Amino acid sequence: MRTQLLGLPALATLAAAAVPFYSDSQLVDRSDTSRATAIKEAFSHAWDGYYEHAFPNDELHPISNGYGNSRNGWGASAVDALSTAIIMRNATIVDQIIDHIGTIDYSKTDSEVSLFETTIRYLAGMLSGYDLLKGPASGLVDESKVDVLLKQSKNLADVLKFAFDTPSGVPHNVIDIMTHGNDGNPVNGLAVTGTLVMEWTRLSDLTGDDEYARLSQKAQDYLLHPSPEEYQPFPGLLGHTINITTGEFADGHVSWGGGHDSYYEYLIKMFVYDPKRFSFYRDRWVAAAESSMKYLASHPSPRQDLVYLANYNDHQFSFVSGHLTCFDGGNFLLGGTVLDRKDFTDFGLQLVESCHETYSATVTGIGPESFSWDPSHVLGSQRDLYEQHGFYITQGSYNLRPEVVESFYYAWRVTGNEEYREWVWNAFTSINKYCRTGSGFAGLTDVNAAKGGNQVDNQESFIFAEVLKYIYLTFAPEDEWQVQRGSKNTWVFNTEAHPIKVYRGE
Repeated sequence: MRTQLLGLPALATLAAAAVPFYSDSQLVDRSDTSRATAIKEAFSHAWDGYYEHAFPNDELHPISNGYGNSRNGWGASAVDALSTAIIMRNATIVDQIIDHIGTIDYSKTDSEVSLFETTIRYLAGMLSGYDLLKGPASGLVDESKVDVLLKQSKNLADVLKFAFDTPSGVPHNVIDIMTHGNDGNPVNGLAVTGTLVMEWTRLSDLTGDDEYARLSQKAQDYLLHPSPEEYQPFPGLLGHTINITTGEFADGHVSWGGGHDSYYEYLIKMFVYDPKRFSFYRDRWVAAAESSMKYLASHPSPRQDLVYLANYNDHQFSFVSGHLTCFDGGNFLLGGTVLDRKDFTDFGLQLVESCHETYSATVTGIGPESFSWDPSHVLGSQRDLYEQHGFYITQGSYNLRPEVVESFYYAWRVTGNEEYREWVWNAFTSINKYCRTGSGFAGLTDVNAAKGGNQVDNQESFIFAEVLKYIYLTFAPEDEWQVQRGSKNTWVFNTEAHPIKVYRGE
């Protein structure tokens, strides 16, 4: 038997079982206070350990109680935690973070800077905090303290913007802010080029200075109008690397995995942010989504009910995926509800349920970093796993990634089906059981081994920004920042789960 790639007609026959769509009134006030409280306790536990042992460095080492500075030493965990602390209405932590942000000198660091990572964590974290505290969370802290978030956002962008000073306007990603140098790489990646536009556009909309939007949108234009055509092998699906000098694509490697993922994510999210300015982004997302369903949808031979998105390169498909890719179900669900496209929603639910399989099948109840369903490479030791669950593990580690619970959250918000909330809760209990330490949360070496193998002495900042936020929102009271059905969204989450207020002509 061989793995099959199925087009739209075949997919229709394998659609997931009908899922009841609850009325909006049934989503209101369906919070679960006891579970929400438990998640807030986990957040406070992780914060207290970080604040005691690692602050103001970037991340806690939760086994040795040391610290690391993988994000330029500006306090990545603190800035990443801000929007979640606001949503949880923890004024003490919010105060601590804002006080810290006011002291950061973004013009100084001992390391090279990733334009992408700095944008999605620091810039987005501060902009989100500003939007929330000037809006639905106003009054949580002293109003006079909030303006520093926008001031520091502008300071940071002014430090970073030289990265766009290239012949094409496609930026360098790895830069030296002290010398205005870069790593010399002649190409940039699809995701790291295509995941700047939301944050930089929002900064322009808040400050009235259109420079930031122009820089990011000029770079994005090369992705929206790709050339040469051969490196767009399917409509809307693009290669991986872009020549910084010319703005042309340098390959046709297609994937929804790491390095590609958030480009597609931001296409539909920019339309949510402002449908008038970014209608073409919607069109490009629709093209990519339809092509993915037609050309990339792949069903494991022993489990035809499951579907994953394959990769494509040089006329060959590869049947590998991973935790990072599992945001795809949530993205299809967002596009489906916003555009009123049932085919996207149905396909998104299939993707969500397939990624859930990678959680429910392991010893720990947590999914692996990467997996495959290519029958030609199954090791004997994983033959039973593959035959029963339709995948086998190629890298079994877990470093506190959020993408699977993110998609569970979208499935809950779009359908109202309680099953998806239970999946979120099951994931939380597994993370709390296997990853929790005396001062925070650690990664795991093998999710399919007893006790998750060994714990890894690092607490990524996105445990604050994403994992615990999406889990909390699943059980939290109804608020305007929650994902809504249809065109009702007044907030949109960036790829680091920082909610950004949608544009309303302010």
